[in-house]
Amino acid sequence: YTILSKVHSDRNVYPSAGVLFVHVLEREYFKGEFPPYPKPGEISNDPITFNTNLMGYPDRPGWLRYIQRTPYSDGVLYGSPTVENVGKPTIIEITAYNRRTFETARHNLIINIMSAEDFPLPYQAEFFIRNMNVEEMLASEVLGDFLGAVKNVWQPERLNAINITSALDRGGRVPLPINDMKEGVYVMVGADVPFSSCLREVENPQNQLRCSQEMEPVITCDKKFRTQFHIDWCKISLVDNTKQVSTFQEVIRGEGILPDGGEYKPPSDTLKSRDYYSDFLITLAVPSAIALVLFLMLAYIMCCRREGVEKRNMQTPDIQLVHHSAIQKSTKELRDMSKNREIAWPLSTLPVFHPVTGEIVPPLHTDSYDNTSMPLMQTQQNLPHQTQIPQQQSAGQY
Repeated sequence: YTILSKVHSDRNVYPSAGVLFVHVLEREYFKGEFPPYPKPGEISNDPITFNTNLMGYPDRPGWLRYIQRTPYSDGVLYGSPTVENVGKPTIIEITAYNRRTFETARHNLIINIMSAEDFPLPYQAEFFIRNMNVEEMLASEVLGDFLGAVKNVWQPERLNAINITSALDRGGRVPLPINDMKEGVYVMVGADVPFSSCLREVENPQNQLRCSQEMEPVITCDKKFRTQFHIDWCKISLVDNTKQVSTFQEVIRGEGILPDGGEYKPPSDTLKSRDYYSDFLITLAVPSAIALVLFLMLAYIMCCRREGVEKRNMQTPDIQLVHHSAIQKSTKELRDMSKNREIAWPLSTLPVFHPVTGEIVPPLHTDSYDNTSMPLMQTQQNLPHQTQIPQQQSAGQY
């Protein structure tokens, strides 16, 4: 049901079209291609990664996939060859990278796809296994156990593993790294006999209703898988190729001739000359003349129609000129006096408490302090710590 091979230099493999193909890239083989471990006696466990591509191209063929979880695990090439590639050798370049020494080793894998008998198998079923990862399912022992369980349920004469796909490639989400959760894997198998009654139970209305309510359907043969494989029966897909109706529609090809639209008439080679003088006058000369006239009018108003200061004073009454002159003179005197004032800061802006001891201190005045410019709000002469206690007076002095 599958081809499981070890990696060798320029190895030839012969998979069948429509049958699962698995090729393991073992790290142990490539360790001999790299220098020995620096310390003698120690086991070499260098991290090794692989790069696979079709010769002459940057990527692999569409049917071939590759997976390697960590640099300390083996790489796996797997996929289902197609009928279109039958008889055409496919050369895969395998490059191994030693992450300790940064050295590389390259080998070629020649895949010769052969045609399979009775392909494709008419009855195909795809199972979704929730407790498996794709590299775990690709192991020959695990895949053999699964096909054995399917054979006991289906009872076919011929059973083949067609394809294996990770749930992540189908839009699944990466599981949380708790409780050893798995990503899940889809396994498609094909047989030559119709589906068994057990597999048909997923199509019952009761099970379809339970699946729509996100409940486990009741399948009688589930116990044959439950010991090792947890199958999601709501995601099983049954395909019967014998009942599929071809939807191909014959394409009616036309004559390929466009409808007649008349004779093509190209423009004349000789063009008539055109005079652009009138267009120039309209677009440039006329707006420029209007702008010049407006400029001259504004210049005459601003420069030639000014009355002047003397004419303004002659038309102004004398009493108004005297008042205006007096106001200007008084304003100038007040400004000069304000510039020469030297007064102390108001007492309300001076500190009242000592910044260190916190004691009450009297405000300090400069020597040039002018008593005549004393603020309206005076401070008390007797500070709180200098307050005198009134003496008792005798009773006969009233």
